[in-house]
Amino acid sequence: MNAMTFANPTDLLLEIPVNVQNRADIQSPSFSNPLSRYQGYINELCLGAVLPWLQEDFAPQAKVWPTTTALPSFWELVNGTALLVDDKRFILVPSETIDLSEIRVPQEWVDLLSWAGDYYLAVQVEADEGYVRVWGYCTHAQLKEQGNYDPSDRTYSLDTTELINDISVLAVTQELCPQIATRGVIATLPSLPHPQAQNLIARLGKSEIVTPRLEIPFQLWGGLIEHGGWRKSLYQQRLGIPEQWSIVEWLQSGVSQVAENIGWERLNLQLSFVGSRGVEETQPDSILSRQLAIAGQTYELLVILQGEPDEPIWRFQLRNATVGAAIPGGFKLRLLTEDLQPFPNNEDIAATAVEQLFVEVALEPGEGIVWEIEPLPDNYDREILKF
Repeated sequence: MNAMTFANPTDLLLEIPVNVQNRADIQSPSFSNPLSRYQGYINELCLGAVLPWLQEDFAPQAKVWPTTTALPSFWELVNGTALLVDDKRFILVPSETIDLSEIRVPQEWVDLLSWAGDYYLAVQVEADEGYVRVWGYCTHAQLKEQGNYDPSDRTYSLDTTELINDISVLAVTQELCPQIATRGVIATLPSLPHPQAQNLIARLGKSEIVTPRLEIPFQLWGGLIEHGGWRKSLYQQRLGIPEQWSIVEWLQSGVSQVAENIGWERLNLQLSFVGSRGVEETQPDSILSRQLAIAGQTYELLVILQGEPDEPIWRFQLRNATVGAAIPGGFKLRLLTEDLQPFPNNEDIAATAVEQLFVEVALEPGEGIVWEIEPLPDNYDREILKF
């Protein structure tokens, strides 16, 4: 790597592991058009080099946010990758440009409350040379207070003179000043009504729209993709992938590959419980399960079909995966409409330790439900389950 000879001595140069180079596919079928495909390729190379360095030299617990399986649905739409290091979020901002005069961060990573980072790492990707250069970083507060916002491509930029160019300073800051303020003020976006979201997904779901993020005002765009279920729906629409989140189809034909990849499965067993009519009911093959890691323990979320075929009742049930173990006091299981609105009797709260939490709901065919749990499960990314 001759280029390393001329590198700024404070730059961090990291080799892209051979297995990552081999895996990163510039022709990947996970994207709808050449621009997204290339964006995904550069981000995968960047992540493959930077994450191992973070885990080996900085924080063994560093991990992708929200999940590795969700990354294509981000990269299809916006450049950048988020990593979690304890309670801090690092945003990797890769670029192939040789102009290292500024960092340019897409607005989504700055102005969406659930996406925003604490630290933003400027990464130059040298794909042909097999390495990346981490050449500086800044905080969210710096981008908001000192950065220049460019409405033409919806990015915040910060001049290299404003960046901290020595990446080793970041480790020292984390160790000696972990409570240092990193975040600027972020305005909450108005929520999108369900019909409007569906219209936007249909409109922006056409793969010939190369940069959907610039097609509509940011308030609408941000409200759409900040909702994990709608982001995934838009992604699937752009790739021409059929509906992957139909509970009825999962029970009839098996769980979709997309859902299986994040842990959903159909249980082939009899589960007994007292139903709403006070009688014990069991229905084999009508139970879906997903394991969740919450606060260091494993729990199981069950979706159970009850009632008559023409009047189904759906029971969402949370229990500890360890037989005999309880759910601690303070836990909440909550159901929301597809556009995140509450409804009567939509949550169950553990006032003290309990064996299970459950919510039962009657739904119209085609209706969507979003589940939430407090405390938040690891790797939580909103899902819209269709019924």
